[in-house]
This record gives sequence, C-alpha cells and structure tokens, in this order.
Amino acid sequence: MTKKLLLDAAILLGLAGVGIVGYQLAPQLNPKTDIALPLSNCDLGRESCVVMLPDGSQLEFSIEPRPIPALKELRMLAVLRGSTARKIEVDFAGTTMKMGYNRPTLQRQAGRGDRFAGQASLPVCLTGTMEWDATVLLDTGNAVIAAPFRFVTGR
Repeated sequence: MTKKLLLDAAILLGLAGVGIVGYQLAPQLNPKTDIALPLSNCDLGRESCVVMLPDGSQLEFSIEPRPIPALKELRMLAVLRGSTARKIEVDFAGTTMKMGYNRPTLQRQAGRGDRFAGQASLPVCLTGTMEWDATVLLDTGNAVIAAPFRFVTGR
C-alpha cells in the first residue's frame, strides 16, 4: 500500500510540474500584442502585401519564392513607410493544424532603417496542401502590432 501511495504521489507531482512548465511557456506560443489588425485579403503566395498601420504608416511584407513552398528556404522582407520599428518577427501558424513553433526574427538591413529581412522554412503537411497564417509582429517601442496574412503551400 505504501509503494502504491508513493507512486501515485510521484505521478501527481510530475503532472503538476508539466502543468507549471506549460503555464510558463504559454506566452511564447501566443505573442502579446497591443493592436491586432484584421486579416489581410492579400494572398502572400501570389504577391507582396501592403497594410495600413494605425498611425497612418504602411507595412509592406513579402515572402519569396512564389508560390510559397514547404521545406525550402524562404526569403522574407518587411518594409516600413512612415514609421519605425525596434523589432519585427513573423509568426507562422497552420490554420487547421498545429505545425509547431515557428517565429523567425527579421534583421534590420544596414543603412536601410525601414527594411527588415530574414529567412525561414515551413514544414510539409502530410495532406499535401496547407493553409498558413503569417502574422507580422511589429514592435514599435510603444506597442506591438500584429498584421496577419494568409497563404497556401502545396498547391
């Protein structure tokens, strides 16, 4: 009876530990944003997309090559017009299936304070076609703005 009680206690402590770790890591999976823009109707898989930011400035975002493939190196470019940013990240998430954490940071281009570039790759989906949200997370220093875009891989 004592061994069974100790085993049950160990299992409960293990589950509690997993819960605490999950609670601590949850904010990384769902980024904190101050302003969430509506989903753009622009298709990143076909063209560069431009959205208006709340302060009247513009964000242009593109991913190449097009159409956007899975398992290949992607080149991302974000260009700000009329605004500045401290940091830009792109959060990739499958719309119908969890595909893991994928949030690369774009680097400011030397001598071009309004241009940020980076690389990423997307996992392949077993069904062949996958719909993705690419949410550009723009940290202005005063607020974090989320600008979501949608595209499909594997067409």
